[in-house]
Amino acid sequence: MKTFCGRANPATGALDWVEESEEYDYHQEIARSCYADMLHDHDRNEKYYQGIRAAVSRVKARGEKVIVLDIGTGTGLLSMMAVTAGADYCYAVEVFQPMAAAALQIVERNGFADKIKIINKHSTEVTVGLDGDMQTRANVLITELFDTELIGEGALPSYEHAHLNLVQEGCEAVPHRATVYAQLVESEQLWSWAQLQPVEVDGRKLLPPPAVGGCAGAHSVCDIQLSQVPPDRFTPLGPRCTMFSVEFSKPVSSAPQSHSSRFTAQSSGRAQVVLSWWDIDMDPSGSIMCSMAPSWTYPDPGSSPWRDHWMQSVYFLPVERKVVKGEELSLTVNHDDYSLWYSIQTGPVSEAPTCRPCCVCQAHLVWTRPRFGELNDRRRTQSYVNALRSVVKAESVCLGVSDGSLLPVFAHMLGAKKVLLFNCVCPSCHPQDISVLMGEPYFSTSLLPWHSLFFWYCRTSLARLLAPDATILPCSATLNMVAVEFRDLWRIRAPCGTCEGFDVGPMDEMKSLDFHESREAEPHPLWEYPCRALTQSKAVMNFDFLQCVPAQPISSKGSIPLIRRGRCHGVALWMDYQLNDDITVSMGLTKPVSDEGVCEWSLHRKQGVYFFRSPWEGSGDEGASISYTFTFEPSIGDIKMDFTVDSSN
Repeated sequence: MKTFCGRANPATGALDWVEESEEYDYHQEIARSCYADMLHDHDRNEKYYQGIRAAVSRVKARGEKVIVLDIGTGTGLLSMMAVTAGADYCYAVEVFQPMAAAALQIVERNGFADKIKIINKHSTEVTVGLDGDMQTRANVLITELFDTELIGEGALPSYEHAHLNLVQEGCEAVPHRATVYAQLVESEQLWSWAQLQPVEVDGRKLLPPPAVGGCAGAHSVCDIQLSQVPPDRFTPLGPRCTMFSVEFSKPVSSAPQSHSSRFTAQSSGRAQVVLSWWDIDMDPSGSIMCSMAPSWTYPDPGSSPWRDHWMQSVYFLPVERKVVKGEELSLTVNHDDYSLWYSIQTGPVSEAPTCRPCCVCQAHLVWTRPRFGELNDRRRTQSYVNALRSVVKAESVCLGVSDGSLLPVFAHMLGAKKVLLFNCVCPSCHPQDISVLMGEPYFSTSLLPWHSLFFWYCRTSLARLLAPDATILPCSATLNMVAVEFRDLWRIRAPCGTCEGFDVGPMDEMKSLDFHESREAEPHPLWEYPCRALTQSKAVMNFDFLQCVPAQPISSKGSIPLIRRGRCHGVALWMDYQLNDDITVSMGLTKPVSDEGVCEWSLHRKQGVYFFRSPWEGSGDEGASISYTFTFEPSIGDIKMDFTVDSSN
């Protein structure tokens, strides 16, 4: 059965009605999930397998039957590991119905249907007893309930309930223990994502409103691939501190708690940011450990495992403060049942948890952290100021078309007669004879690079209000592409096949992996995901904002040669905006691709990535090329694309 779904179109601003299959919701969930990444995480899988074998052996050594409870089983992988290790029976709990169905197929395909029971419930709804979901309480508890923040997926309440209702006292747990680490640092790059900094325009300093500058900011964690933030981008003000541990074989509390670590400041600077990650010990001795530490903590950074389902956390202090080398400080972490937050003190530390900081200025609720970074980018700001300076006159009437932009403020500071902010596309809401229509363009609803073409649709709706000689800034945009080899990101779309000796093929066979969302470009911040260019970068489509949006589709066809040896996983896509004849602002590459193919990407915008169904291996010298077709459909505000690799000369 099919159904019509209303979907806001980020490019046109319209509400589109599209026909979707009844499986739409879980198609979306699985196509965008991290299941493939987890299954490709050999370090995680191997450590879990080792920990499970050890736990099963300890229970058997006591002469007991091994009854396993696996909470959040996903594909059933850990349950199959447990049975293979000698467990007598396993209850595998999975609340997400499509994954529970996939787990059932996988368990049956691998011949474990008589030893593993899939329970499609939340663990807090599981019953124990003769007529219950479980016949008896388990003596081995296996879980994978963690996120980048450790407890953000509700691990603590789930463990608390399991110990009270589902497992035996003194059970074995895999993992056995989790430990959270943190380090206080100063970092201009990271702090720029938290607070709006002063901006200088023609020698005049623009300060953020006190309500914004003094706001504690968004309370949610900033999870990133911290390995891609080089050590020279931050200054450690203290050592790496062990903040707290949780033992999962004992009763766990989800009540708010506070933990502190006292240290001597090792450098002077501004305390701004806390970097945090965690380790899990799979056994009581700590001999089987899986670490989330960033690569630069390793003696050999290249030996660190890559994973995207668990990354590292960045926490921003409510306010920055000066720290003097040799000063005695306490770093405190507070947590409730789902989230963590940090603070620093110099005096006695209260054991009572402090209130979680929250945004009171509204800016942190409207702007994302990359958006703060974009607004704080001095070079980018100067580009816009220079472009505006060339067109803003004393008699100018300017209209800004962007979300939360500072361009109207800049236009006012440069002497414009009148500056207006765009808040709807109804022409009657705006005066006529607008002389400068300006945008970054940035819109909070944009996901893919070309969604910011909403600016073009707004410009078209406002056409009759523009003066005959009106300036449109930016005047045009180009869509760019480069074929790339990813160092690691390819794993999220690679077939699962066999994982640690178990056939998880049903994951590859699920219709969701062939759903249209997984066969189109998807947004990724490529500065976090290193890749190497196998072609030159190329502008493949141009959008002329001096003209209205055309009624007919725009198409572009061509090819681009593969010039470097490598494994081509797909194509990276981004937009460049031409502010005027001399100034261009890129949302993708920040400098030309190096001779070795190294790419440096903007920290502020996500780029589009189109993954090929199968990677293409090439030597770079056989005359191979990638043929492309792009079609911009004005009626739906989207870009359709198709690529083929031609290995003939």
